[in-house]
Amino acid sequence: AAPAGAVSFGVKHTEGVSVEVACQGRAEVEAAPSSRTQWPLDNGTVLRFSMNRASTEVNDNKVTVSFYAEGGQPINQAGVFLTGIGISLDVDADRDGVVEKNNPNKGSWTWGPEGHGAILLVSCDKESP
Repeated sequence: AAPAGAVSFGVKHTEGVSVEVACQGRAEVEAAPSSRTQWPLDNGTVLRFSMNRASTEVNDNKVTVSFYAEGGQPINQAGVFLTGIGISLDVDADRDGVVEKNNPNKGSWTWGPEGHGAILLVSCDKESP
């Protein structure tokens, strides 16, 4: 999606966003700081971004990619506004009849009457044709 003539790119992002750049032929993935000079625009270069917390309002985070021509002249920019959604599966992890959001046993499971962890029953049958 880079504009014609672009040979490199730079990334800026807000504090709530994590950005990684994976370049083809390199084993490591480089974490992009909130602003950076430029990376070469090669086939196989992947820009990954994610949010590490829920947003306080819609579109409160942003990633901007700037494209540069030979010699570092800016050509164009592309931007994405992001809204992080917090999702939590709240369960009765200690099986006492109370659903708790932050039960310490939520991330593990032990079998038996003295066990802990959610019991999840999934309906995988076909309800209608």
